[in-house]
Amino acid sequence: MTTPSRQDRLRPLEFIVLSAVIAVFIGLVVLLTTREPMLALIFFGIAFIVSLVAIAMFSLAIKPGDAEKTDLDEQDNEGRDH
Repeated sequence: MTTPSRQDRLRPLEFIVLSAVIAVFIGLVVLLTTREPMLALIFFGIAFIVSLVAIAMFSLAIKPGDAEKTDLDEQDNEGRDH
């Protein structure tokens, strides 16, 4: 079995960081407009979860490229060889 590349291992971390950046932006906007830290924290949490789910759904909707299809086929065939 082959080990995943560094890019494949870091992809979930990229999604989490992007969601966190979006959530921090929304939390700061709410904090600066309402001056309510608890409300900003609530919006931060909601924005983090919603953006993480949206990014995950968008990544599932993308069709795999040729290299990814080949990799998936190789992984499927490895399980049948045993």
